[in-house]
Amino acid sequence: MPSDQMAPSGGARAGGRHANVSRETWVSDTPVGDEVARDARRRAKLQGVAFDRPARTRIVTVANQKGGVGKTTTAVNLAAALAIGGCRVLVVDCDPQGNASTALGIELRPDSATVYDVLLDGRAMIEVMAACPEVDGLWCVPATIDLSGAEIELVAMAGREHLLDRALEQLRVDWHLRGERQLDYILIDCPPSLGLLTLNAFVAGREVLIPIQCEYYALEGLSQLIQTVNLIRDSLNPELQLSTILLTMFDQRTKLAHDVVNEVRQHFPAQVLDPPIPRSVRVSEAPGYGQTVLTYDPSSSGALAYLEAAKELTKRTVHQPFEGASHG
Repeated sequence: MPSDQMAPSGGARAGGRHANVSRETWVSDTPVGDEVARDARRRAKLQGVAFDRPARTRIVTVANQKGGVGKTTTAVNLAAALAIGGCRVLVVDCDPQGNASTALGIELRPDSATVYDVLLDGRAMIEVMAACPEVDGLWCVPATIDLSGAEIELVAMAGREHLLDRALEQLRVDWHLRGERQLDYILIDCPPSLGLLTLNAFVAGREVLIPIQCEYYALEGLSQLIQTVNLIRDSLNPELQLSTILLTMFDQRTKLAHDVVNEVRQHFPAQVLDPPIPRSVRVSEAPGYGQTVLTYDPSSSGALAYLEAAKELTKRTVHQPFEGASHG
């Protein structure tokens, strides 16, 4: 390596290329160094942050009928970020895969009650919810593979679309009677489909948050989801609004990712949260240890991005629903 490309030392000659330049300045003058410095500034800004709490509980349905878009990852990490910011948060796992329950470290025994017992047997949700062991102020109503049969069993039940809504209303009463401070956020994690479980989540929710991956065909199927939300708002839940979009799996090195971000922001400028969630090994690894990335590696870029997204979510008001949007 030529001498003028080497990092400066204490004996760097006067007037040379690196004279009077610190090692830190020289190292940070690279893409990786820039990213490290940027994350350091973000960490300092978010240190000890306390989020604004809503006047009433915000019920947010996290949905996308496409699989692999980071839906469950978004639900659990946003929930953890909100709780770390001082909010009280409940995650309702309505996905038979139960990945949200696993990521939140909920240990289930064969006789443990789950959201299946809430929906099918009328079990009180306050008896089923479990505290997340890694994050104070965060609870989960867990799910297991037993929930996979619920779609069929729900068909024959009267008022099947309102079962989760009624369970959450009863939880509000039971929570108050227990003398607890109100839950600030309830995040409902949906399966990757538009079946009866997702329908229950839409009827129970007041807002819909859609994770969209920064990849090809990002907006594919979004029109169907928006039409479904509008239909449910018109017929079953007039309070439901499609309020938030979070871009996930963002790879800043690719032109495609930047193109997708620009396209989504062009169509939905008021709904997109910043920043996009980067594609991150740490985010992917965390569920394997029964954690969210906020506790698994709180200094990682993924953890910082979810904290920033959660902070922005707390500051936003709900926008008017989308009307007649069409994106295939």
